[in-house]
Formats: sequence, structure tokens, C-alpha cells
Amino acid sequence: MSISVTNISKSYKKVNALQQISFDVKKGELFGLIGPDGAGKTTLFRVLTTLLFADEGTATVAGYDVVKDYKSIRNNVGYMPGRFSLYQDLTIEENLNFFATIFGTTLEENYEIIKEIYIQIAPFKDRRAGKLSGGMKQKLALCCALIHKPKVLFLDEPTTGVDPVSRKEFWEMLKRLQQRGITILVSTPYMDEAELCDRIALIQNGKILEIDTPKAIVKHYPKPIYNVKSKNTYQLINSLKAYASTHSVYPFGEFVHYTDTRLDFNPEDLIQYLESQKLKEISIQETTPTIEDTFMELAK
Repeated sequence: MSISVTNISKSYKKVNALQQISFDVKKGELFGLIGPDGAGKTTLFRVLTTLLFADEGTATVAGYDVVKDYKSIRNNVGYMPGRFSLYQDLTIEENLNFFATIFGTTLEENYEIIKEIYIQIAPFKDRRAGKLSGGMKQKLALCCALIHKPKVLFLDEPTTGVDPVSRKEFWEMLKRLQQRGITILVSTPYMDEAELCDRIALIQNGKILEIDTPKAIVKHYPKPIYNVKSKNTYQLINSLKAYASTHSVYPFGEFVHYTDTRLDFNPEDLIQYLESQKLKEISIQETTPTIEDTFMELAK
């Protein structure tokens, strides 16, 4: 295994950031850690990159123990934190040369691994990092994380705050890096990005809810789910929450996703109820569950 985590726990004063976390990541796998802010993703990344000690448990990265072999891990992993943390007063080229020097290499020596990414920012190599757009900062940070040819790449919410086009380009770059044999562990709050991973772990309140392929996790959804829509969405949500047979209800784009407690649920019964609540233009249609639906169900 490229990454092995066993019963990792970490607390900050009275807050349990990680609670008995265990999972493995295979060599060359693109593994996603999916969860909202505060779920424990960043704390876990900091433990695995030796920036933080766990209170309990063990972990290895690229075969090295995160406590005993921290120096070896730092030489074999690349880490891109959630916030842009490069030197904003240095240019693109100066940042790259600086990080290459730290790892005892040069930009020229390892140019091949960052070539596809670097050529997109090379025209602006003399621009200070603090003056770059969000997408360009993202590409520069990824180049700096790769400059020493790491075996494992940790990316903590790399696409947060980035435009949709740059997000798409970034994931295409990750797929190409994976083809080079690099193991990638990426965290994200975006459920649509989960589908781009080989396997995912759903995490909430420092606990792993489920680990599997994206398709398998969706298949585990236990109930039929319906798209419900009406003219007044706010009133619709409140009415559904007050309905005696409601199992779950939450907004989902232009619809409200609804599940019922009854095995013999008839949508016509719900329509009649909603009409009695003075709602208009009501539509109910069964839909396919998503990873977000599964997460919401597991997190209840």
C-alpha cells in the first residue's frame, strides 16, 4: 500500500478532529477524501505529511512511518495545502527555483514532470505570485509540489474558489500525473469531483462514513429518491418537513430531494398533501441518487 492509516485519532482541546480513522490507498490510485469544512480532512493531511502528530494510531506513507521516518516522508511526498502558501513577492520562476533548491534539485533536472503544467504559466514566469489569478496560482502550487518527483501527492481542497474551467483542467492534469504512477490523495467538499476519483472516503465530524468506488457508494443508497418542485421552494421544504411520512428532505439545485418512510409510497398522496398546503405547480419524479444524497443519508 502507498498509504496505510490505522485508528488515527486527534483532538484539539475538547474537539475530536479525527476519530479512529482507518483506510488504505493503493500505489498509483487517485483517492478522494470527501466532506464539508470541519470534517477533519486538513488535520488528516497534516498528520500524513508529518506536520502534526496524531494522539493515537499509526500511519505509513510510501512505506515510511509518519513518526519514525518523517524526513524520508518529506522527501517522497508533495503537499499542496488548501490556502495558497507560496511566496507572493517572488515570481513564478523564483518560487520554482526556491523549492527545487530546498529538495536539492533544479528546475531543469525535473522539468519533464511539470512540463505540461509549467508551459501554461511560463509566459508569466516573471510575474509575482501574489498577482496571479486563482487558476494560475493553483498551477504554480502544483508545480512546486511536484518539483522533486514525489511518490505520493497530497492535495488539500485544491479547487476551492477556482473557476469551473480551471477546475476541469486541474482534474485532467491529475489524471495525467496518475498515469506516471504517482499516488494522489485529494480532499474536496465538491461532491461532483468525487466521481473523478478511483475510490473515495466520505468523512464527517472526524469519522469515515463509507469507503468505496463512487458508483458502489451510490448503489448503496437505501431508498427511492424523488425530485420535488413547486412554485414556492421555501414553503415546499417546510411542508415536506412537516409531512408525517417524511424520511429526508433537503434542497438540491432547482429541486428538493425527498425520501419517504413507507415501502408503498404513492406520489399522488404527497401531491394531495402539498396542494392542501396551498402549494402550486407541484411536480414529483423519481430520480437517481448521487454521492451527495448518500453522504446526506449517512451523515444523519
